Amino acid sequence: MSRQTKDNSDHVAKTTAKVMVNGDTLFNITGDVLIYALVSECYTANNATASTLQYSITNNDSATAQTISAASATLASKAPKTSVLAQLGALTNAPVISNASGVGAFPWGAVRVGGNSILTSVIGVGSTTGTWKHYIRYEPLEDGATITPAF
Repeated sequence: MSRQTKDNSDHVAKTTAKVMVNGDTLFNITGDVLIYALVSECYTANNATASTLQYSITNNDSATAQTISAASATLASKAPKTSVLAQLGALTNAPVISNASGVGAFPWGAVRVGGNSILTSVIGVGSTTGTWKHYIRYEPLEDGATITPAF
């Protein structure tokens, strides 16, 4: 009888902090993965511009884009430690914005992404003025599948 082992390590990636601009690539996805968590965290305060955030996946092989969330509420005047938490599992769910305490209830769900893709930001109204970091937690569905930060 053969013995199988399971890798129980978490698969996470994070970007550095920068201003969010419409169409920015946040993560590069190689192979089939299941995304469990997607969080954007404010590092320097935003001004009063009423920007919104939506997440989108574009398959590089077919050039097909698919949003994986609705647009968030306004990010105007958000303070450092404010988080935007994707509600994965239903493409029509808007991300949840937590307060500046750095504590937020995380809605559970998942999104399957196949092939070689990119995860981008869709920023409505105008670019943010504050800088934001992005975190992603995922599980590879095939050998060699991975997610890497774009910046």
